[in-house]
Amino acid sequence: MPLSDEQNTDCDSSRSSESTASSSDSEYSRQSFTSDSSSKPSSPASTSPPQVVTFDEMMAAARNLSDLTLAHEIAVNKNFHLQCIEHPKNSLPGRVRQIAHQAFWDHLEEDLNEDPPEYEHAIKLFEEIKEILLSFLNPGANRMRNQICEVLDTDLIRQQAQHEAVDIQGLANYVITTMGKLCAPVRDKDVNQLKATGNIVALLRQIFHVLDLMTMDMVNFSIQSLRPHLQRNLVDYERAKFQEILEETPGALDLTTEWIRESIQDELSSVSCEASSSSGAGGISKPNLSPTLVLTNSYLKLLQWNYQKKTIPETLVTDEGRLCELSEKLNQLKIVACICLITSNMVGAAIEGIPDFSDKQKRISFVLLDGMNKKTFDLKEALVAIGLQTCSEINQSLTERGFPPLNKEIHANLVGQICNIIEEDNPISSLIDKRIQQYMRSLLASPYSQKSMATIPGGLAVIQTEVESIGSQFANIVNLNKQVYGPFYANIFRKLLFNEPVTSTADTDTSTK
Repeated sequence: MPLSDEQNTDCDSSRSSESTASSSDSEYSRQSFTSDSSSKPSSPASTSPPQVVTFDEMMAAARNLSDLTLAHEIAVNKNFHLQCIEHPKNSLPGRVRQIAHQAFWDHLEEDLNEDPPEYEHAIKLFEEIKEILLSFLNPGANRMRNQICEVLDTDLIRQQAQHEAVDIQGLANYVITTMGKLCAPVRDKDVNQLKATGNIVALLRQIFHVLDLMTMDMVNFSIQSLRPHLQRNLVDYERAKFQEILEETPGALDLTTEWIRESIQDELSSVSCEASSSSGAGGISKPNLSPTLVLTNSYLKLLQWNYQKKTIPETLVTDEGRLCELSEKLNQLKIVACICLITSNMVGAAIEGIPDFSDKQKRISFVLLDGMNKKTFDLKEALVAIGLQTCSEINQSLTERGFPPLNKEIHANLVGQICNIIEEDNPISSLIDKRIQQYMRSLLASPYSQKSMATIPGGLAVIQTEVESIGSQFANIVNLNKQVYGPFYANIFRKLLFNEPVTSTADTDTSTK
């Protein structure tokens, strides 16, 4: 298969763009990454020598990481919301929960059926209901707050219980009426159904269920209200939180440093190999490397990261799930593009008259490759099925048009070539992978306002829409990450590229874009 010319073209264009980027920002990078910035009060501190971390410091760092992760998720994920966890009834947690709850409510029913009734447990429930209702109120709702406190005054209810004058059903009815005033419209039906419940124990049980739903509604409403504020202040907030983590656990940038160091070594090796093949060409020293190019290469590695076996750099923990999902989707797209390219190269004439064949083959491939990232998935078997289905579709079309079907040799070669995609150093797979990397690199190198203008390389037309979508999401993740952690990366580059002692602060204005 004639691939050598295309591969050389890819290599030349990729290296040309890298060289241009390197030469254009090499001097700027050195000046930017070595500038003195001790006057910046909010800059992140450098990595300190190893030291003992106390349990309290570790817990504080964990709390900061939890806060940082939650804020990041709320800001960047518009669909983020909380929901009640419902364990399956036949599961162990579900059975334990059901048994415990049933025992509690059975005990309450026994108390209320005594003569005279025992109201203490019921009073404690109303006390809890009061606190939940009060938590729904705005700060200025003093009138309703006073009314709730007055009607659900547990001291008064206890006095009434002692004189057998307490009206449990009346209190429950008041709670239902108040819930109707405070609930979201989506809960009106749930609240109205409470009125039809006659048994007081079942009613209280259902009241708590609906209050749980209302609480979750309130939390999600608060998240929606908080999201615009977090989005406006996310960069400063995340940077400040990570600074606190770094102060409490000085080794919090070890994986990030190693991640960048690997990209530096890869770039030095690549340049050295290229220089040794060119007569009279000299090597390149670390200070002459472009930090921007190195950081771009580091980000591109995340698209081929083994998220099951390899820990992600600390500065990307908040986006690990999204990056893993993009990597898995891109891996599937790469296989689909390989299948389409192999088919086009081997039987291009046969499929020329089949309308929308590439789209149909892509749909078939997506269906048969669904779940390919699961450990139990048999990729070889799926590729065989795709190859056979492809041959079947082609033969059917050829027969309908009065042409002979594919001969056995072409049939076997096509299925075999498709199955060989997963082989190491497969030329088709390497070519498609290189072109995807080329597109993603150009996307990250483009100014933010021009990212949609990056050109899709040849061979990726069949997956253009999907690759552009993934590229856009990936670029958004990278851009935000640069804004938040750029000063920390700058500090690492000062140490690794320029062998300079790391200052106690880093310049928050340093650009790594």
